[in-house]
Amino acid sequence: MVRAEIIKPPGHTPNVADHDVGPFRLANRWDQLKTAVAATALIRGGAPLLTSLASRDSPILSRSIRSWATVTSKVLGLDVRESGLDLVESDQPYVVTALHEGMADPLLLSRLPLQLRYLVRDELFDWQYLGQFLRASSQIEVATESARRDSVRITRQSRRAVDSGESLVVFPQGSVLGIEIAFTKGAFVLADRLEVPVLPVVITGTHRVWEHPFNPALRYGQTVAMTILEPLPVGTAVSSMTEIEAAMKELAMANQEAPARHFDPERDGFWDGYDYEIDPRFPELAEVIAAHRATARGRPTAGPTVTPATGDADGRGA
Repeated sequence: MVRAEIIKPPGHTPNVADHDVGPFRLANRWDQLKTAVAATALIRGGAPLLTSLASRDSPILSRSIRSWATVTSKVLGLDVRESGLDLVESDQPYVVTALHEGMADPLLLSRLPLQLRYLVRDELFDWQYLGQFLRASSQIEVATESARRDSVRITRQSRRAVDSGESLVVFPQGSVLGIEIAFTKGAFVLADRLEVPVLPVVITGTHRVWEHPFNPALRYGQTVAMTILEPLPVGTAVSSMTEIEAAMKELAMANQEAPARHFDPERDGFWDGYDYEIDPRFPELAEVIAAHRATARGRPTAGPTVTPATGDADGRGA
């Protein structure tokens, strides 16, 4: 379930109009209406509408998605900080490698002047509304349990998209746990195989909009950021992965206006049922995860170990 709440900006002084209404924490009834509309647009309204357009050609669908994202961003009151759009050539297909913070990331990625096709974890195809749209619009399903065995199909579908002028969106962390999650090579191997440049995109702050699955709050009025870096030349993706990962994360962690999400297993859970590694640039966290896995080794797991979120992942508190 999604609940909506207003996170007050620094320096906000409570007044008699501040009140709780059921699952909403709001400043006034106008904010209540706006956040209710935002939830409807983001979760229940947008996907069915876009699904009805998914059978149309890609440019029409892309324009529709961009319009939906623009309206939803305005209703949510997002303060979007963006830079580097001038580095993007609209007629050039890319493999877009973006830092992944949450379900609101596509609201920023839709601002790219590109026709986008996403590589999406198979579990999201089971979501009631989102799954319908993903299937109808032929987004590329990645079976997390057999991605390597399924690489031929993924490459074939990806090549078809690139040949039609579309860019592919791949989240190389494969997770919304936080900035500390290491990149995997898949996106970079795919780019070299397809002979297209990689477009690195640094996204921060979007976890504060909807921090699913750690926190059900849909938040209004957040500052979010998207910075596009210089594209990697064709054929250099794999060899440049370590360097570009470091550059993207350094930029993300330096952003104080729209902070990056940080992974705290004591707060977020250890997610034993998911395959992820910690970036070696975060040795303390890597040691914590390694120690936990050593203790858990040989013990069956029924799925990801999750604990409820008690605060925000950028340390600012709810």
